Amino acid sequence: MKLADLAPEAPPVGSPFDFRIGAAQKLEETDIRSAIESGDWGFFHSFTTGSAVDGPGVRLVAWLSGCQFKCVFCHNPDTWKSSNGTPVRLERAIEVVSQYRNSLRTMKGGLTISGGEPLLQYRFLARLFPKVKELGVHTDLETNGYFGDRLTDKDLESIDLIMLGLKAIEPSLHKRLTGMENAPVHKFARRLAARKHAVWIRFVIVPGWTDNMDEIGRMADFAAELGNVQRVDVLPFHQMGRFKWEKLGMEYKMRDAEPPSAETIEQALARFRAVGLKVV
Repeated sequence: MKLADLAPEAPPVGSPFDFRIGAAQKLEETDIRSAIESGDWGFFHSFTTGSAVDGPGVRLVAWLSGCQFKCVFCHNPDTWKSSNGTPVRLERAIEVVSQYRNSLRTMKGGLTISGGEPLLQYRFLARLFPKVKELGVHTDLETNGYFGDRLTDKDLESIDLIMLGLKAIEPSLHKRLTGMENAPVHKFARRLAARKHAVWIRFVIVPGWTDNMDEIGRMADFAAELGNVQRVDVLPFHQMGRFKWEKLGMEYKMRDAEPPSAETIEQALARFRAVGLKVV
């Protein structure tokens, strides 16, 4: 089956909490790789309008499929495979953003690209973001930062804000939590700092993993030392994605975990505030 036979008129509408197994499963893996490498197509898990929590203002948010991290607490494990996404032409994605541009500007919002891990589709983004900027729409990339070196300095010029998801500071903890090293993430964070690029950090308090004050303190110190972090979103772990792990037949280590207490969250917020960071 050809990509053109699968492409919808628009990216799939819905919440990132929806369970999706996309039409791309009907494509050969080589066809998916070729489409991603060309940058002509993006593979979308879902998109939604009216978000007020994924960047400044009210936003259009698109979640792309594919992720190299395998976070034990992930609430969207169905986004790990690109084949679970729906292929959308670059031109159609730009057209969809154009339809919302006046509303987005009025509400001081913009476009946020999240995932999955969007930088697995960096060639698509390198073509999408400049076109969105030409429309006068604010651009925001939410990423784990591991593949930040794939973005050139010119690419970064078309991204107004980076929302950097820092999972853990201590290297062995990060490896156990995500399956990947965090050195490339920190390198990207420091590159953004050197450029004075606007950054928001997102940090999840995961019970039994990142809910201790030593790790939280290291995270706060690292963020403060960068000097370009405009705010930190401290997010409590939740169980909203548990059903996805069960549907996919995957072992879920967080099955019996409880969300962090209000006291733990407040202590974390206080630690970030103590080093001069704005937290929410």
